[in-house]
Amino acid sequence: MMKRLLPILMLMVVLSPLAIDIYLPSMPEMAAEFNVSTTQIQSTLILFMLAMGIGQILIGPLADRFGRKPIALFGICLYISSSLFAVYVTEFQYLQLARILQGIAACATSIVVFSAVRDSFSNQKSAHYYSYLNGVICVIPALAPTLGGLLALQFGWRSTFLFMMAYAIIVLVVVAFKLPETRPKNTITSGALYRWSRYQPMLADSHFMFYATACMVAMAAILTYVSYAPSWVITHLGLSEMTFSYLFGVNAIINIAACFCAPWVIKKLGNRQTVLVALWLMILSALLQLVLQQITVTNSLIAAVYFMSPMLLLCIGFALLLGPATSMALSRFGERAGTASAILGCMQMSGAAVLTGLLQQTELTAPYASALMIGVGAMILLLIMSLSRFKHWHHEQLQSA
Repeated sequence: MMKRLLPILMLMVVLSPLAIDIYLPSMPEMAAEFNVSTTQIQSTLILFMLAMGIGQILIGPLADRFGRKPIALFGICLYISSSLFAVYVTEFQYLQLARILQGIAACATSIVVFSAVRDSFSNQKSAHYYSYLNGVICVIPALAPTLGGLLALQFGWRSTFLFMMAYAIIVLVVVAFKLPETRPKNTITSGALYRWSRYQPMLADSHFMFYATACMVAMAAILTYVSYAPSWVITHLGLSEMTFSYLFGVNAIINIAACFCAPWVIKKLGNRQTVLVALWLMILSALLQLVLQQITVTNSLIAAVYFMSPMLLLCIGFALLLGPATSMALSRFGERAGTASAILGCMQMSGAAVLTGLLQQTELTAPYASALMIGVGAMILLLIMSLSRFKHWHHEQLQSA
């Protein structure tokens, strides 16, 4: 099954990062066109992530009740229509609405992708395939900003949303004809869709909550970097959109390599030990950022490199953490993988959006905001993992059927 399932899931998983990364170089131009502040234009990322997270609580149980494929088709159709909506908006609040709808659409496809892996494979194998999927996700930041920059230069920023729509149409055709239904026969499909008893087993499980929090911390670190970087490099440092795309792409290429090496690392170290290595890399990233910001430079390109280079360690840490943390969180909930994936996604996306949104209300500049978000969360998680009283939170557990 994997030979035909994995390529389809790879096509689907691209939809979410594409909606984030392809228009990053255009954010200063969009802010100028709509006459809004940097913080307001950053809200289009925050709202997307918030909707993607909250929407999972609504859509996750639907994936368990009605199956993975119908939810995938719904999400892709909504993605197409919301992308087209964004092309024609003339008021900023309607662009924000379009991004909310895109976030809901992306969450539907994300639930299907990660549930399908959990449906089909064991805990250890799932961690490998999550890493491969995350590797595909990481390809997009390497390519999409450059593509988006070229499209914006030639046709304006709205063309980036047209590209999203065109790609989603291709995915819709493939999913409609090729995606198999993976929902296990023992999936709980009876009873009310939205009731506390459906969510309570995950929320009461300290092992699930720890690794879901780890995913949230990693996503918040990445979202802070992504949301701050365009305005810092393009507006504050005065570099071009294409220069930003190239610098951003270097980080993404490192992330790609790390994601595709992650299965080998997981095999050698195991899930828990890989998470530990990832958290240490995130702390080193924050420390390096603080050190480099103490060096006075007058060249804008060097200043940009000083800001972006510590993010290489963040990208590697993020790539190593997400696969094993996701697998560990979902390992005990095979009979309700859709709902468990939904709660995990909600915490990861919405939690990251809230943390980043709160940070944006401070006066911290991009380098210090990034260092704060990356370093503090990783240090708290490492502290918990070092205390024996919390051993049951983070050690490997047997998965349920």
